[in-house]
Amino acid sequence: MHAEPRPIEHQQAEAKQLESSFKVACSNCNLRELCLPVGLSTDEMQQLDGMVASRKKIKQGGHLYSSGDAFTMLYAIRTGFFKTCVVSEDGREQVTGFQMAGEIIGLDGIVSDKHNCNAIALEDAEVCVMPFNHVEDLSRQIPMLQRHVHKIMSREIVRENGVMMLLANMRAEERLAAFLLNLLQRLHARGYSKSELILRMTREEIGSYLGMKLETVSRTFSKFSEEGIIEVKQKNIRILDHDKLKAIFNASTC
Repeated sequence: MHAEPRPIEHQQAEAKQLESSFKVACSNCNLRELCLPVGLSTDEMQQLDGMVASRKKIKQGGHLYSSGDAFTMLYAIRTGFFKTCVVSEDGREQVTGFQMAGEIIGLDGIVSDKHNCNAIALEDAEVCVMPFNHVEDLSRQIPMLQRHVHKIMSREIVRENGVMMLLANMRAEERLAAFLLNLLQRLHARGYSKSELILRMTREEIGSYLGMKLETVSRTFSKFSEEGIIEVKQKNIRILDHDKLKAIFNASTC
């Protein structure tokens, strides 16, 4: 069943609570190079310090926002992992993306002033809350920020196009290889290992995102393990042969 939108009064009360939380300085954040445009002047960075109203903690399994909620905020993930998903009339969940620290979520609400998906924490997480009207005001004052916002939106379009190609043209092995390589690349940009990762999502959630049945996901992980490409220990994945994994993915583009 669809998640019921939270009453607007609840959302307004939540916003007031957020405003009373401690302020956050973007200039002191170790993720600023991922969230913000590079090359800002000291004055511009000080202006941006006012863009974040507060931080908000979300427990594992909690909703950052739900489908139908009024759109007023963008969120920069500070720690943790999220999934975005939509729910069909008969209650089936379709995962539309996985987001990690340094990424912005909430853009889906811009088009209709309401969110059209659920954003759920896959582990305990913390986000920086940015009122969208503040982002718009500052974007008009700081052209570099405006370009950065446009790049974030463009990146979402490119990502969705990539997912469409993945679902339309790739075999199961190619889909999983593309998924693992993408995760590794994004995690490495945040200072994590090039060859090891912990999957915060379940096999079922991976299958939903990749358009694969649970048993197909499990079988493909086992196949990669048997062929010496990866080592699997529950949620811990170690890449043993990067070249083979890339070759499987590249086969879909030949």
